[in-house]
Amino acid sequence: MNTTDLTLEYYNEKADSFVNGTRNVDFSALQNEFTSYVKKGGRVLDLGCGSGRDSKAFLDMGYEVVAIDGSLELCRLASEYIGQKVTCATFQEYDPEGKFDGIWACASLLHLSLDDAKAAMKKYAKALSEDGAFYVSYKYGSFSGERNGRFFTDMDERSFDAMLEEIPELQIYREYITEDVRPGREAEKWLNVFLKRKA
Repeated sequence: MNTTDLTLEYYNEKADSFVNGTRNVDFSALQNEFTSYVKKGGRVLDLGCGSGRDSKAFLDMGYEVVAIDGSLELCRLASEYIGQKVTCATFQEYDPEGKFDGIWACASLLHLSLDDAKAAMKKYAKALSEDGAFYVSYKYGSFSGERNGRFFTDMDERSFDAMLEEIPELQIYREYITEDVRPGREAEKWLNVFLKRKA
C-alpha cells in the first residue's frame, strides 16, 4: 500500500472520531491572520479540509470557498457541515480552476513526501492570485514516515526554507511556531508559514 492510500484508509476508517476531535477546536487566531491577508469576499481554496471547520469559518466570514479532501468519508461529513459540496480528490489529482485569493493548507500537505509536497506547492502557487496568501502548517521536527497509521513529513524552519528555494513562485511573509491547540497535546509543536506570490 502506498503512502497516500495508507493515509486515506486511516481517515476513511476514523472519519467520525477525527471530526469529533478537530471540528470544535478554536482555530480563530490563525484563521483571522490568514483572512487579514486575503481580500474581503475573495476566493479561498481549502486544501485537505478535513472536518470542514476552517471552510465553515471562511464561509461565515463571507468568502467564496472551494474545499477538497482525499477522504471520501471526510468529504461526506464536511459537505453536510458546510452546506456545500466538497470535492473528493488528492492533492496530486485536483486541478485548480481559476485563481484563488487565498490557499489554506492546514495540517494537510504534511501527509505528502517532500518531493510530492514540493510539486503540490508549485502547482497550487500557480493558482494563487497576484496578491494572494498561501498558508501551510507542518508538525515541527525532522521525522518522515509512517506514524499512527498515516504518513507524515515533519518540517522545521531549515527544511521548509530549503524546500522553498525550489519553489521560486513563493516567498515567506511570516513563519512561526505554535503549540497544538487540542487539549492534552500542548507539547506538540507546529510550524506555521504564511506565503505570498513573488511579484
